[in-house]
Amino acid sequence: MHSQTQSRRVVVIGGGPAGLMAAHTLARGGAQVDLYDAMPSVGRKFLLAGRGGMNITHAEAYEVFVTRYAKAAASLRPMLDAFGPQQVRDWVHSLGVDTFVGSSGRVFPTDMKAAPMLRAWLHQMREDGVRVHTRHRWLGWNGSALRIAGPDGEVAVECDAVVLALGGASWARLGSDGAWIPLLAQQGVEVAPLAPANCGFDVDWSSHFSDKFAGDPLTTVAIVSTDASGQTVRKQGQFVVTASGVEGSLIYALSAALRDQISANGSTQIYLDLLPDLTAGRVADEVARPRGARSMSSHLQSRLGLKGVKAGLLRECTSAAVFADTDQLAAAIKLLPVRLVRPRPIDEAISSAGGVCFDALDGLMLKSRPGTFVAGEMVDWEAPTGGYLLTACFATGLEAGRQTLSWLQNSTNS
Repeated sequence: MHSQTQSRRVVVIGGGPAGLMAAHTLARGGAQVDLYDAMPSVGRKFLLAGRGGMNITHAEAYEVFVTRYAKAAASLRPMLDAFGPQQVRDWVHSLGVDTFVGSSGRVFPTDMKAAPMLRAWLHQMREDGVRVHTRHRWLGWNGSALRIAGPDGEVAVECDAVVLALGGASWARLGSDGAWIPLLAQQGVEVAPLAPANCGFDVDWSSHFSDKFAGDPLTTVAIVSTDASGQTVRKQGQFVVTASGVEGSLIYALSAALRDQISANGSTQIYLDLLPDLTAGRVADEVARPRGARSMSSHLQSRLGLKGVKAGLLRECTSAAVFADTDQLAAAIKLLPVRLVRPRPIDEAISSAGGVCFDALDGLMLKSRPGTFVAGEMVDWEAPTGGYLLTACFATGLEAGRQTLSWLQNSTNS
């Protein structure tokens, strides 16, 4: 394919994981590649994600892994088959970075850092001829030319094909601001509205509770809620009470269904098991024991170790009548209702849902604009944290690069 594509110029817009993977795939396929990114350097969100430990993929059974993409699983499956968790690990190893599987099944580089990976990757890309242009923002099209604004003003860039990898709309300060939506809408591209994913939620806490417990972690709790299919689900883990509501890994794991329920109904309810390691019978027995002159709060702390933010939540989310009735109180400890009223703003979210609809695509090429391909988070899929987001960004970037090479070859032959 090299001989037929090496004179063809491809522009990649966006220097996140999907754009970088597309650019590298194109360059190795023989295309001349120019990558443009609006920020002063590429991979900024990638580097931020690595600050707490660079979770690159997940080691669970592949058939389970694929289900994490929910309604988009069927569309993403061929791309994940080609570049799934094992291929991601093999590729990271080819960069000279070793990996290990954590206790949760998440896969990390041995040093837990993103920067060495990115440096090694960019070095390979430069060796393969990818030209990177930072501080250049894509403004749409003028006829066949791309409008790109750089430090010296706007330029018109002609090319043979384009890969757009512009991200969603979370963490706009790192480059993914969703500004591409009206540009594609002008081309008749169907785009599902962007929405926060892996996000926290607002709860109408009282000022007393918020002032006293904001920032306190809830460790070893379980949440009972309803998933997207209407089934009751129970997950155990931890999250954090914030001044405005709740956030953290356990909340993020359930956030897609909770967000959609709020969108449909105005609010939704989760139920907390404050003592998931104790049976309901044991909790009822301890609550019902004689407490003498002790207050109920002291009694709960003595018999069940219920104190701090957990005790505060119990007070916040139950009425005085429930708190005074031992049967109802015991039931509330095991199933405490908390009403979520809205997701936190999309810019605070770890990722975003929505984007270019698969129905608007032929593979990953825009039906309304042949020769323009899309990849990464700007496509309409979402996934939980745990390496799933990054794996799909890599996989769609690789596939966008491959499809672009194939399209160039076919257009050359024709």
